[in-house]
Amino acid sequence: MHLTSLVGAVYLIAALLFILSLAGLSTQATARRGNLFGMAGMVLALAATVALALENSERPVLVTLLLIALVFIIGATAGIWRARSVEMTQMPEMIAILHSFVGLAAVLVGFNSYLTEPAETVHQVEVFLGVFIGAITFTGSVVAYLKLSARMSSAPLMLPRRNTLNLVALIASLGLLVWFVGQNALVPLLVMTVVALALGWHLVASIGGGDMPVVVSMLNSYSGWAAAAAGFMLGNDLLIVVGALVGSSGAILSYIMCKAMNRSFISVILGGFGADTGTPAADSGDHGEHREVLAEEVAGMLRAARTVVITPGYGMAVAKAQYPVADLVSRLRASGVDVRFGVHPVAGRLPGHMNVLLAEAKVPYDIVLELDEINDDLAQTDVVLVIGANDTVNPAALEDPGSPIAGMPVLEVWNAGQVVVFKRSMATGYAGVQNPLFFRENTAMLFGDAKDQVEKIVLALAADSVSGAPALSAR
Repeated sequence: MHLTSLVGAVYLIAALLFILSLAGLSTQATARRGNLFGMAGMVLALAATVALALENSERPVLVTLLLIALVFIIGATAGIWRARSVEMTQMPEMIAILHSFVGLAAVLVGFNSYLTEPAETVHQVEVFLGVFIGAITFTGSVVAYLKLSARMSSAPLMLPRRNTLNLVALIASLGLLVWFVGQNALVPLLVMTVVALALGWHLVASIGGGDMPVVVSMLNSYSGWAAAAAGFMLGNDLLIVVGALVGSSGAILSYIMCKAMNRSFISVILGGFGADTGTPAADSGDHGEHREVLAEEVAGMLRAARTVVITPGYGMAVAKAQYPVADLVSRLRASGVDVRFGVHPVAGRLPGHMNVLLAEAKVPYDIVLELDEINDDLAQTDVVLVIGANDTVNPAALEDPGSPIAGMPVLEVWNAGQVVVFKRSMATGYAGVQNPLFFRENTAMLFGDAKDQVEKIVLALAADSVSGAPALSAR
């Protein structure tokens, strides 16, 4: 009894640390502290859970300890290996596959709980819902992983009457719940698991690639509710609290991102419910001719600029250009140029993807601004460098009602004096939509690897400084 009370107190402290962790992760400046709070809470939670397991185990203590140690070694080895080997650009798909593990764990816990616990109505409902949510999370996360890693087409799966199929799956699951609670039979639980696995696959497969950042946060929410369901089945209060924290925070983030993309929150979380068509193919209309520039010419633009805004995107992550970009920013700021970043809420493949990359390169937090903080200033900006971004700077979102991204808030970079777009080619973005920005009179295209091109610009500016050319701040 004494140990149970102590474990409860440790769980309470761990829960508070997890709440502090979420609060810390809300800003870049406190994110490191938030991570430390989260790690401390997890260490306490694991220690308390192990102590409780040893107390309640029917096996010899040494055997239980060895089994727990074996599981920890396997998990820690796999986790450290993947964390050290995964590139930053692969982080979205890694997070997606980690969500699938949570869903699979909920399914396994549900079946184990059904086979080992007494058949009580409340417990049966907990088991059924836990398996249902876990199965949807598992296959949905696998599909998200396949799409994000380009192992599966990012285009939405458009089955005939797909909304009706989802509705039928939900109604069938409800009927299976009644059967399962009434008969306490294994068959309805197994049938529901198959239905839920198919439903999870279809829900995410029906969502287009342009909405994948929202899907990642949505699956984060699903995994939280799956963990909470597992907590109910195991009678673990901390797992319930943590699952609820993750589930609710993921849902809130998904809602915020849907607003940022002008998407219906309900439509996205239900796999595009209410949308009869998928993302249209890229616009093949004639937008005119684009203009190309060289790195040396861009250096000249920056030399004559007073204000510069950089809008990063997934292309910057792929090219690992954040470090030379940080070097460029440092050089420009030292010469008196006002340099800031404009980061779209869904830039990259993961919420906060660009912010993490810039923080990694030691870019000062105070010059990294969100869309609503920077948009009004773009009209007074001399030069905007669009590095690897595409859909988030597409004027079609505001000017073309028929565009698949119509209504989506974007960075209005075209209002600046001069725009330079860093791209490998004229290919469309992840949403498959042509960008009229590339053909505007004040836009120039700088083709090639973003990292190489930024390094060339830095070298050109450095050469000018050595040769005695006018300082960057001299206008």
